[in-house]
Amino acid sequence: MSIDTSTAMVARLRALRILPVIVIEDANDAVPLARALSEGGLPAAEVTFRTAAAADAIRRMVDADPAMLVGAGTVLTPEQARAAREAGASFIVSPGFGPAVVDYCLGEGIPIFPGVATPTEVEAALAKGLKTLKFFPAEPMGGVKFLKAIAAPYGMVAWMPTGGVNRENIRGYLDFKKVVACGGSWMAPSEWISGKQFDRVREETELAVRGVRDLVTA
Repeated sequence: MSIDTSTAMVARLRALRILPVIVIEDANDAVPLARALSEGGLPAAEVTFRTAAAADAIRRMVDADPAMLVGAGTVLTPEQARAAREAGASFIVSPGFGPAVVDYCLGEGIPIFPGVATPTEVEAALAKGLKTLKFFPAEPMGGVKFLKAIAAPYGMVAWMPTGGVNRENIRGYLDFKKVVACGGSWMAPSEWISGKQFDRVREETELAVRGVRDLVTA
């Protein structure tokens, strides 16, 4: 599988504006979930390594729809990053700045978006040449107001806020020009996935996409 460069990956995420963050317990749900997201207008997923099904779910999504943008989230170790890559993940997201994960991904040419919440972490990422970073946990850290404050000294950094972002508050983040896309789970919460409520996922995804479209055209 060819790995997109970070620049191309950021461009794809910027076009989507929303990245569904997925917790999936049963890999059998991966394909119908991917179909629901794509039919709703978001052909993308960050499948978190919070469950044992993550790698298999990524593999099934990629096999079912190679055009879908599928990445791995909550990646805490190089071993998880390797498993995600072998499953077909196009990018890696981590909750914090883990040097071992970052170094592995850079060495393998895999786009990596580590989580940061302080200037010290931002500068650690910049020292590795990373300029698109996950702001996490966005809402508990202070939301858009905090993000703008931490972003001010780092004009070269683009952001992917995640953590507490939802349909009601996403506009404030996307109005900030330094934001590439927001990660969120509200269109596909784990209980809907495990409950096989894929029509509900599609409908909520459609609402999310419509909201972003209205924002762009406003």
